[in-house]
Amino acid sequence: MEKFLALVEESLNIDLVSIIISNPRQAGEITKIKIRPVLIKDCLYFQAESFTKRQAFHKNLTKEGIMELFEGYIRDYKQMEIVTKTQTIHGLISKKGKITVKRKKIGGCQKSLSHNRKKRYIIDEGTKVQFLIDLGVMTKEGKIVRTKYDKFRQINRFLEFIEDILPDLPKGRELTIIDFGCGKSYLTFAMYYYLKEMKGYDIRIIDLDLKADVIAHCNQLRIRYGFNKLDFYVGNIENFDGVDAVDMVVTLHACDTATDFALHKAVKWNASVILSVPCCQHELNQQIGNESLAPIMDYGLLKERMAALATDGLRGKLLEMEGYRTQLLEFIDMEHTPKNILIRAVKGGERAKKQTEEYRNCCQLLGVKPTLEKLLWEGEDIRG
Repeated sequence: MEKFLALVEESLNIDLVSIIISNPRQAGEITKIKIRPVLIKDCLYFQAESFTKRQAFHKNLTKEGIMELFEGYIRDYKQMEIVTKTQTIHGLISKKGKITVKRKKIGGCQKSLSHNRKKRYIIDEGTKVQFLIDLGVMTKEGKIVRTKYDKFRQINRFLEFIEDILPDLPKGRELTIIDFGCGKSYLTFAMYYYLKEMKGYDIRIIDLDLKADVIAHCNQLRIRYGFNKLDFYVGNIENFDGVDAVDMVVTLHACDTATDFALHKAVKWNASVILSVPCCQHELNQQIGNESLAPIMDYGLLKERMAALATDGLRGKLLEMEGYRTQLLEFIDMEHTPKNILIRAVKGGERAKKQTEEYRNCCQLLGVKPTLEKLLWEGEDIRG
């Protein structure tokens, strides 16, 4: 074990590609852990991504923090794989903690991970992309503006979420995508560029926002780029009825219950995919109440955060009850913004009515009735 831990410690540097920990010894919530290096403000950390059947959780830790976890990993999992730029190390762990190690060298001359990491970006640094230049994220030479690097990473992170759901989108026809609350449209232009220009999908993207000046500017830009099937309109999510069917609904930072109206529209359209980053969840903060939770509710900051988490959790359950495989994922690091939860829902079968009781019990405990429930279940009694 000590020799293997020494191998792990030796591998935790900028040239690590990944460490995969899998095959849990007992059935439980966490089925797999993936560790990779990340640079945060020029400091090296290691992102531990833990996967359950429905969700993924991220933690950014120092080298010392990762090593502290490894003895538990060795005890609880049967298999580990370390991939560096020069070799692959497989570790098989017996019940008694004995580790069998196999190594395989990676042939050829490889660049350091700092270069490989750039290659793993969907839109690569160094590639001149006009909309990123116009939006101030990239220079005319294709370099990322230093103060916009977080925005560049956010754009690529969003495209990774889209890349993951491509197999779930219908094939062989034009796809209709609705983007509610598009704002300045960094991510909208990136989505169109990725799907249409890079992947060759036949798509039509409709964008909606309340700010007329922003929409006018975005329409000027899409004409300049020749993005002929990308349209921007001034309008309200709640009242929008411009299409009869939609394949994917995107809503990024739609404020408060505007997210609920967008999710409701998506469900009624039977959209194959929903990507939503909620913002400003005020509704449940006004409703939530339980005397037993007074140690939390008496503090405004904690009540606000709990209400926001409850809002998104209940939204996720409602989508599951409508037949969506739903995950709540970290969109970008918490250090950049607390509004970093992305709800990703993929249409996947029958309505999960068995979720109804736990949803109902949670709402009764908190004393809340979310807008999305009212919209989805109007005229139906799901509370018994």
